[in-house]
Amino acid sequence: MKILHIDANHPLLIEQLDALGFTNHTDYKASKSEIEAKIASYDGIIIRSRFSIDQQFLDAASHLKFIGRVGAGLENIDTTYAESKGIYLISAPEGNRNAVGEHTLGMLLSLFNKLNKADKEVRQGQWLREENRGLELDGKTVGLIGYGNMGKAFAKKLRGFDVQVLCYDLKTNVGDANAKQVLLEELKAKSDVLSLHIPQTALTLNMVNSEFISGFKKPFWLLNTARGKSVVTQDLVAALESGKILGAGLDVLEYEKSSFENLFTSAKMPEAFQYLIASEKVLLSPHVAGWTIESNIKLSQTIVDKIEAKFC
Repeated sequence: MKILHIDANHPLLIEQLDALGFTNHTDYKASKSEIEAKIASYDGIIIRSRFSIDQQFLDAASHLKFIGRVGAGLENIDTTYAESKGIYLISAPEGNRNAVGEHTLGMLLSLFNKLNKADKEVRQGQWLREENRGLELDGKTVGLIGYGNMGKAFAKKLRGFDVQVLCYDLKTNVGDANAKQVLLEELKAKSDVLSLHIPQTALTLNMVNSEFISGFKKPFWLLNTARGKSVVTQDLVAALESGKILGAGLDVLEYEKSSFENLFTSAKMPEAFQYLIASEKVLLSPHVAGWTIESNIKLSQTIVDKIEAKFC
C-alpha cells in the first residue's frame, strides 16, 4: 500500500509505517490541485490541516482506502462523502488530550490569579499587590460542554481541586467519577466556569452567542481550547464589557484560517479582536493547547497504531 504524506509530522510516523511494509511518499509543498492530480496512485493519505479534502478531491482519489488526520478532529474532511466511498477515516484525539487538559487548566489558573497582567506590571517596575489579588478555584463549579477525549482529560486534571464538575454532551451516559452529566439548563444555572471541548459541526458553529451567554444564571469565565468558530467574538466582547463574562482564555479564534496555520482570513484586523488583545481579562494562545513535544510523538504513534490495527 502506498501512502502520501502532505504535512510534516514526527519522523516515527514514516519510520514505523516503513517497518510495517507500507510505501511512503512525502509532498509538503505542492498545491492542492497538484496533489489531486496524482492522488489516484495512493491507497492512503496522511494530513494535518494543510487543506480541506472535499468531494472533488475524493472523486480523484479513486484507490484511496484511508485518510489519517494527525489531530483530534476531522472537520477539514467531507466525512460523509468519504465514508460513502468506503474510505476509512482515522483521527488521533488520544494523542493530544492530555496536552489540552493541562493547557486548559493552565489558562484557568492564570486568569484567576491575573498572572499575565501581574507579570507585565512587575517587568515595568510596578508592584501592585491589591490590584492583583486572585481567586481560588476551590468551591467553584466548572461546566464542560463536550465530554469526549478532551473534556475527560480536563476533568481529570481538576480532580486535585475542591470543585464541582458538570458536563453536557449530546451522547448519553458519558459522565463518570470526574464529572456529573447534566442537562444544558442545569449547567448554565450552576457554572462559574465554562470550558468548551466540542468539534466544529453545524450545531456548534456560532454556538456561544449573545442568546447563549445570557442564558447563564451567574457571571462566568469562558475557556475555549476547541474550535474558534464556536464563539461569536463580537458577542463575547459585549459580554466582557458588561461583566457577564468575567474573563476568557482562548487558544482558538473565530478568525483563524481553516488550516489553523495562520490567524486571519483577511488582512484587516477585526475590531472585536483589537478589543481582545487590549483586554487584561483575556488570555490568548495560538492554537497550541494540544501542541506539545510529547503530543507530537503521541499523535503520530496513534495514527500508526490505528493503521496497523486496520490494515496489517
